[in-house]
Amino acid sequence: MTEALRNRQVRRAAAVIALGLLISAATLVWTHPIAFLVFVLAGGTTLAAGILLYLHATVS
Repeated sequence: MTEALRNRQVRRAAAVIALGLLISAATLVWTHPIAFLVFVLAGGTTLAAGILLYLHATVS
């Protein structure tokens, strides 16, 4: 794999992780019972996807 492709994949993974952190941070100031579900489902899933993308980029 070329270095440019690996850098692009790592940047994409970092962007997905940052999006997951933003979703999680937004739900911390939201005072509604559904905020926990958004925190776990949307934020957690996005963080997990970013971590998996990063691991895939480093292994391949």
